[in-house]
Amino acid sequence: MNWKPQLAGMKAYQPGKSVEEVKQQYGLESIVKLASNENPFGSSPKVAEFLKGFALNPAVYPDGYAAGLRTALAAATGVGERQVLLGSGSDEIIVMIARALLGPDTNTVMASPTFSQYRHNAIIEGAELREVPLIDGAHDLDGMLEAIDQHTAAVWICSPNNPTGVLTSPAAVRSFIGQVPADVLVVLDEAYFEYVTDPSYQNPIELLQEFPNLLVLRTFSKAYGLAGFRVGYALGQEEVIARLDPLRPPFNVTSISQGAAISALSDQAFIEECRELNRKGLKQYEEFADKRGLHYFKSSGNFILMETGRDSDEMFQELMKRGFIVRSGNALGALGYIRITVGTEQQNRQLLDVLDEVMA
Repeated sequence: MNWKPQLAGMKAYQPGKSVEEVKQQYGLESIVKLASNENPFGSSPKVAEFLKGFALNPAVYPDGYAAGLRTALAAATGVGERQVLLGSGSDEIIVMIARALLGPDTNTVMASPTFSQYRHNAIIEGAELREVPLIDGAHDLDGMLEAIDQHTAAVWICSPNNPTGVLTSPAAVRSFIGQVPADVLVVLDEAYFEYVTDPSYQNPIELLQEFPNLLVLRTFSKAYGLAGFRVGYALGQEEVIARLDPLRPPFNVTSISQGAAISALSDQAFIEECRELNRKGLKQYEEFADKRGLHYFKSSGNFILMETGRDSDEMFQELMKRGFIVRSGNALGALGYIRITVGTEQQNRQLLDVLDEVMA
């Protein structure tokens, strides 16, 4: 078979270890998973109410237009319904963007390290990668501007950045987009924006009217606690959304997922509560690291990338043996660090006690 040459040696996305896998491997009765930036508080009670009353007819396709969810998102974000693109997670929208814009005669600019799927899908499409190293965990926007040329098709900004959690200031984003050529799509991935407490943060939706080449990505997988339902969305000008929509697979968001997302979106009090609990959880990790002189990146997400003084994979294994799944920095381009999802107050305390023991 004539496989694309760029597929040689490529590996599928490697998710974090599953709870059942670790239980069996180490003979443990309970596991605390703090590896995939899921919401430890689950989802809104309104989602549970919806699920109790939902009658699924498995023989009938979902609403292909997802009218109810589209209307709810438009109202919540202040855009028109035709400015919304839905995906099976924001990952699927990344695939659409890469398929629409990238190819062997193009390049794409991104930070390093950042979310792996930008790079992954660019390679599949045969595009040239232009990766600009982070500066203190933040995007080097000046360096990214220098990397753009007449063959650049897309630029990716993940804010807060995964895996560092560092927020790119709205003023910097505005200045950056203003200097990017109008025919280059700027993708602002805000998967974790609901967790941001930085007072300088401003919703970038107002920039959509000013910059036709801006696309904002968001998801229900993180703060909304709907990772298992796979719902993501993009916001942009109508022309950009219309260009991407033909790449969207038919009926790509299931009926039950659409209803769950509408229910979750209607409970902003739950999101505010999660944001505050997450802020307190981040403080637990920061105080731990400060007390021991360990470097960490100031995170605006629901995770923290922290130095441990030991090899990342070794620390990952030692914590897993003791019932805690985190993410090794070696897999994220952050050698010597581990990425920890902020859990409940008790989960955080238990992990930090174990981490102290292992480090000693």
